[in-house]
Amino acid sequence: MIKEWEIIESNVDRDYKVFKIKTVQAVSPRTNNTGQFYTIETNDWVNIIAVTENQEIVMIKQYRHGSQEVTLEIPGGLVDDEHHQEAALRELLEETGYAGENVQYLGAVNPNPAIFNNLCHTYLVDKVRKVSGKKLDPNEDIDVIHVPVSEITSLIEKGIITHALVIVAFYFYFSKVVLS
Repeated sequence: MIKEWEIIESNVDRDYKVFKIKTVQAVSPRTNNTGQFYTIETNDWVNIIAVTENQEIVMIKQYRHGSQEVTLEIPGGLVDDEHHQEAALRELLEETGYAGENVQYLGAVNPNPAIFNNLCHTYLVDKVRKVSGKKLDPNEDIDVIHVPVSEITSLIEKGIITHALVIVAFYFYFSKVVLS
């Protein structure tokens, strides 16, 4: 039966503001051997599926330095010193200028439990409309587009939407909202 490992030591190796890399020494409960592991500590994240009255998803296009390409995603970001629902509404407004009604929590996933300590929470915001301009961070460039709900699965199948956490968010949306 799988058991938790005993943590002997855990130290911050590097602090990069939005995440910390930790070196962890832990003992295997099966072998009693000590192993060294690296983990990434960061705040929780949020993703927002924002749906207009015309059944269109408010999506964003932005350049991603990891993949070195422009991606099609939903609004999202880091949870600061607030509840994740507040962060979701803040990120939606900042990245798109949109706000809406009927905020619904759809679920959370661990982005990669092998190395991350956080969760990514997904929210649905209904009847969104543009209420202000975008308030982007200095290193953000975002285009806002509307995509009909009916086209989302095709965009995933064609490899146009590739961000794993966005695909999980749409899984929550289609299984809990559309198909229920």
